[in-house]
Amino acid sequence: MFFLSERSKKLQDCAICGNENIIANTLEICKDCLRKEPEKTSDYISVAHKKAREKMNLPIVAPHSVDTNCSLCNHECGIGFNEKSFCGLRYDKGGNFISLPSKNQGVLDYYLDPLPCNCCAAWFCPAGTGAGFPEYAAKEGKEYGHHNLSIFFYGCSFDCLFCQNQNHKNIKVGAKVTSNRLVDVYKANKSITCICYFGGSPEPHFPFAINTSERILEVAKEEKRIARICWEWNGFGNRKFVEKAAELSLVSGGNMKFDLKAWDPNIHRALTSVDNKAVLENFKYVGETFFERRPELPVLNATTLLVPGYIDEEEVENIASFIASINEKIPYSLLGFYPHFEFTDMPLTSREQAENCYRVAKKHLKNVNIGNKHLLA
Repeated sequence: MFFLSERSKKLQDCAICGNENIIANTLEICKDCLRKEPEKTSDYISVAHKKAREKMNLPIVAPHSVDTNCSLCNHECGIGFNEKSFCGLRYDKGGNFISLPSKNQGVLDYYLDPLPCNCCAAWFCPAGTGAGFPEYAAKEGKEYGHHNLSIFFYGCSFDCLFCQNQNHKNIKVGAKVTSNRLVDVYKANKSITCICYFGGSPEPHFPFAINTSERILEVAKEEKRIARICWEWNGFGNRKFVEKAAELSLVSGGNMKFDLKAWDPNIHRALTSVDNKAVLENFKYVGETFFERRPELPVLNATTLLVPGYIDEEEVENIASFIASINEKIPYSLLGFYPHFEFTDMPLTSREQAENCYRVAKKHLKNVNIGNKHLLA
């Protein structure tokens, strides 16, 4: 497959200001108008996400027809008659409320991923470096010969137009897997040292993920094994569940990765359909509450996908400054972008863009990394 570099992408005229820029066809507007003209860009954002969500048979916005009947994330959906939650995992059918996930069952795929894997934390975590040996790592150095139990959840509380794993939106193809099954997989395979929840995003499966994690950690304690609990998510979860998830990562040697997608609230809304206020508040809470309790092995890290045309040095520097206001040692990864979902017309991240963003992030933070370097144009 051929991808455009940032330099060879044909510039387009913004539908509002008329200036040429790298612009996604589905949005039609540039980052400058998103920052400066939130009222004028609102309709363009709504149309783009309506198109994306109707394709996947998902509600355009979170329903609030009745009092809240799901509080796992900050949408706090109130699902009325024959309505569906924003993530698509909970719905009303003829007056009966149905939740596909439960404490003992999730809608997911799982597989064993050889370590060290292409994880956003591999540049500092035990699996990729041996940090925390022998309490949290199986060996000094990279954990060759060991595995990550990767748990891919269906459903998400965001609607990222550039989603890199959009198959999670097709809820019907997800397998119904029990907590018992995942615990048995851990018991049977002594090479497993990581359990990583991603997707989609784990928030809509919080009760299942927390229950499964607690049970696996009980087995690990009995058998004197390692079981690091890790999360890769958008950070939009209910605070009480975020706190519990952070505690599980803290005690197990795992880490919690927040994908801080944008700083400007309207750029964030354009890319994800969701405001970033709750995400930033949750990140700050975890950083202030948990990071210094295990500073030698970071329990918290952040990533930002460098979407050409939208996530520039200004966005990255503001995010890096925010992270540094909590703790300048929190690891931060800048990730190369590849065209996907509604952004298939967009170019790869250029090496120049990545290096410029790295430079401004390093002004504020001690630990900055560029990931997905193989994608840089």
